[in-house]
Amino acid sequence: MTKILADTDVLIDFLRGNEKAVELVRENSDTIIVSPITITELYAGARNEKERNDLDSFLALFQNIPIDSEIAKSAGNLKREFFKSHNLGMADCLIAATAIASNAKLKTLNVKHFPMFKNLESAYKKG
Repeated sequence: MTKILADTDVLIDFLRGNEKAVELVRENSDTIIVSPITITELYAGARNEKERNDLDSFLALFQNIPIDSEIAKSAGNLKREFFKSHNLGMADCLIAATAIASNAKLKTLNVKHFPMFKNLESAYKKG
């Protein structure tokens, strides 16, 4: 079974009740993995203790893939390769490197942030 790395935008949509994100997460809950970068971004957006507690429970459902030296090196290489042409940030490089190292399919709405994946399609259409 192919692993799916859910990008932050997909999980935010899920938490907001977006029907397409809810369907994606429910259909793939046993194969979804998350990056520590996504965890960081989600907690940065939590507005209060209840939201932080809800995140604790929600994120416990998924396997967290730690950033090791292999992922760090890969992210650095991606940053060097794509920064000038695509102005990529380190967070997206770390998420991409995590997907690559985990042999996972990336699910994101920000396809332009991940030029290193050929033929990457949006996780779902907004709207």
